[in-house]
Amino acid sequence: MRAVVYSEAGGPDVLRLVERRIPEPGSGEVRVAVAVSGVNPTDWKARRATGQGRLPFSELVPNQDGAGTIDAVGAGVAASRVGERVWLWEAAWQRADGTAQEYVVLPEPQVVRLDDSVSFDVGASLGIPALTAHRSLTVSELGPRQLAHAALAGQTVLVAGGAGAVGHAAVQLARWAGARVIATVSSDEKAKLALAAGANHVVNYRSREVVDEIRSLSPNGVDVIVEVAPTINAAIDVAVLAPSGTVAAYAADGSQGLDLPVSELMFRNVRYQFVLVYTVPAPAKVQAVADVAAAAADGALSVGESAGLPLHRFPLERTADAHAAVEGGAVGKVLVDLS
Repeated sequence: MRAVVYSEAGGPDVLRLVERRIPEPGSGEVRVAVAVSGVNPTDWKARRATGQGRLPFSELVPNQDGAGTIDAVGAGVAASRVGERVWLWEAAWQRADGTAQEYVVLPEPQVVRLDDSVSFDVGASLGIPALTAHRSLTVSELGPRQLAHAALAGQTVLVAGGAGAVGHAAVQLARWAGARVIATVSSDEKAKLALAAGANHVVNYRSREVVDEIRSLSPNGVDVIVEVAPTINAAIDVAVLAPSGTVAAYAADGSQGLDLPVSELMFRNVRYQFVLVYTVPAPAKVQAVADVAAAAADGALSVGESAGLPLHRFPLERTADAHAAVEGGAVGKVLVDLS
């Protein structure tokens, strides 16, 4: 089978196409014929060994997310799963084998049924973005811990960077769960994407009146902020957060420091929750996977420009270009086609 691998940390040029033997599933595992592999910022950061110093394995296949069809199962897995359409999550987390290959073997819980009405493109776009968004929307003092219809009814959610992959998923999940959503963006083009994703209101965060604009839309403050840039946006978040509100920060914006008015936020009972999808507690991860699968089956997590997330496609042999596109800040979702 064809696979893309790397054996040293570095830029996209370290990725190379090789031939490998098709792997066999062991006990509790399934093998998936990958149709589409999704690329996320975490994938190029892992390739560069950001924060690690060196690679954890001698040879790695990149990419955490993907979608395809189960073609073989190991002992302990129901044979009836063969032929099932599925989406994959965290394929390369603490493992050497991601989804940039024609076949991948994974533990059964990481291979989730994809409803027949849902495309492989959607399936390959779930994983990291949707699970991160789910966690960010379910850590509030106000609840809920599970997302479903009306679970966020009565709450106002501010999504920073509403045109990004996680921001897009957060907008969609929040609207599906009944929240009112305000998204911040940096341009008119991105405003159109956030609105297409379902945001009720969009504010350009480059505006000097960004706080006033958000406050005019939500005079009592926002209940949850899904935050991509906690340091840069700290002053904005403090100014617009409601009492007992939560900032769920899922990315670091180039700084290790976060300067906050502690006494003020203490008085308001504000919560800062930092989110790393890989280390989310197991019960919360199980719930997130179930809720994301349900939302996708309900048609709530569409992709493509008309849904606010333009797709950028590359064949497997151009996986390096796909990584370069993500690392270069491509707006939308980058996918690698394997079939």
